[in-house]
Amino acid sequence: MIVERLKYVIWAADMSRAVEFYVKVFGGRVLKQNDIISEVAICEGIIGIHGGGEGKRTWTGLSFQVPDVIAGAAEIVAAGGQLTREPQPEDDEPPHLAMCMDTEGNEIMLTRKRR
Repeated sequence: MIVERLKYVIWAADMSRAVEFYVKVFGGRVLKQNDIISEVAICEGIIGIHGGGEGKRTWTGLSFQVPDVIAGAAEIVAAGGQLTREPQPEDDEPPHLAMCMDTEGNEIMLTRKRR
């Protein structure tokens, strides 16, 4: 099988707001955008955002590794997202995990590489 592209698709009630969130917070690059389906490249991955979402809270399994979970969580909130679990220090180390939600109710994780 020849695979041409791999993307992970999430739902959005407001396409423009969702695309803006992933571009602003994660430095995504818009590959395609319309009311039905948009694609945002982040690092070497692609998030497909499908219109018609209901804005309900939905676990996605998406995890974004960042150097500072506390700063990243603050950026998510500043961009209209929410925290569902505040970053907590563990074993005298800075937090390595924050559970978050984007503007459309999609649950995502921020992680920090452990030492």
